[in-house]
Amino acid sequence: MKSNDLAELRRKPAPELQKLLAELRDNLWSKRIDLKRGKVKNIREVHDIRKRIARVLTLLRITPSATAAS
Repeated sequence: MKSNDLAELRRKPAPELQKLLAELRDNLWSKRIDLKRGKVKNIREVHDIRKRIARVLTLLRITPSATAAS
């Protein structure tokens, strides 16, 4: 993920991040199923989706605490 993608994620509000998280989890589930069936050529996609999910979860965890402190 490029740094400008991360900056773009940071600008999104929490509800939009929740929606993105749900989409990423659905995408990960379908990629794992396709991986088991042998349909996925690029195994790295699963890894990249997991990393992006972790970034979104981190932003969701940090965002409410940052707004509550101010």
